[in-house]
Amino acid sequence: MSAASPPHHGKTPAAFSKRTPYKAYKSPFGPQYTIAKHYHGITARTLVKAGVLAGGFGGAAGFFALFFFAEVPKVRDDIMKKIPVLGDYFNKEVAPEDNPF
Repeated sequence: MSAASPPHHGKTPAAFSKRTPYKAYKSPFGPQYTIAKHYHGITARTLVKAGVLAGGFGGAAGFFALFFFAEVPKVRDDIMKKIPVLGDYFNKEVAPEDNPF
């Protein structure tokens, strides 16, 4: 034995040992987890949920805006009078005595 090398006792250190690859045991009785495809945590399911929610809020906001601006003459004449059931409600006739022309 040389003085420069430490004595070997027939064991290789763990860092240098060659291990055979193995798969972790997966019980057939455990939960069968799968990872859904996603992009930065956003899945197709979350996109659909967010789209339905945004569509509902957008529809309600549009309905509110339409009836909020219903008395503006341009909106009343171009949009509101063309609604089949409510069209007659938005016909504003000025009495002849109130007409300045």
